[in-house]
Amino acid sequence: MNSPAEISKIYSDVGAGKTRMPFGRLFVLSILAGAFIALGGFGSTVASCGVQPLALGRFMSAAVFPIGLMLVLCAGAELFTGNCLILLSVLDKKATVKGMFRNWLIVYVGNAIGGIAIAWLIVYSNSIGLYDGELIKATVKTATAKSTIPFIDGLLKGILCNFMVCLAVWCAFGAKDLQSKIIGSYLPIFLFVLSGYEHCIANMYFVPAGIFSASLHNIPHEGLTWIAFVVKNLIPVTIGNILGGSLFVGAAYWYIYMQGNTSKKY
Repeated sequence: MNSPAEISKIYSDVGAGKTRMPFGRLFVLSILAGAFIALGGFGSTVASCGVQPLALGRFMSAAVFPIGLMLVLCAGAELFTGNCLILLSVLDKKATVKGMFRNWLIVYVGNAIGGIAIAWLIVYSNSIGLYDGELIKATVKTATAKSTIPFIDGLLKGILCNFMVCLAVWCAFGAKDLQSKIIGSYLPIFLFVLSGYEHCIANMYFVPAGIFSASLHNIPHEGLTWIAFVVKNLIPVTIGNILGGSLFVGAAYWYIYMQGNTSKKY
């Protein structure tokens, strides 16, 4: 496998390339990533629905959800939370702050489109009608809980989440074969789901799926609105995800392995 120092150099070049990717290619790859994460989210809900005790249900959810990131890394896609690592490329002077923010904005919007589209398809295809409607209730319950989370909880859980997600990406870059890449990315994501942390892109599936389900099936959903989703979940969780990934992983590993040895901007 690649050493952490080697991963730093590899990602610095890769991250710089992400900031210069043409809009159309970047946007389509972003939609795919949102869709992949959404499919992993749906699968995790199917696996955990109705499982008792609750700890076992959470374990089942954590076992399935990482498939989404595996598809992002192995099939190829652009995920906002993973791209928080681009700060390393900026600090290494291979990418600009402007290029980083361009990437983040395009990818964030593309991820949202992919996640919401999959949520709509799953709900209106009645894929969510498993277990005699119990999966629908579970989906609405999850979405409601996420839309009523206290701001500080969303922020801090977002930091912890993307600390794990970016470590998963980091470990995947250390691999030299497909099996190692899957294992390296799987375990940190398993940990973040098991711990109940908050991932802004995953929530672009979970909450819209709950909103669509509640509307379609006339399920009471106090507090579950698009505005509540954006204000009480998406904003704090996104800020936390940026801090957890860019600072705790990107900036930290730049400082450890690259500070004082920065390359020229190109």
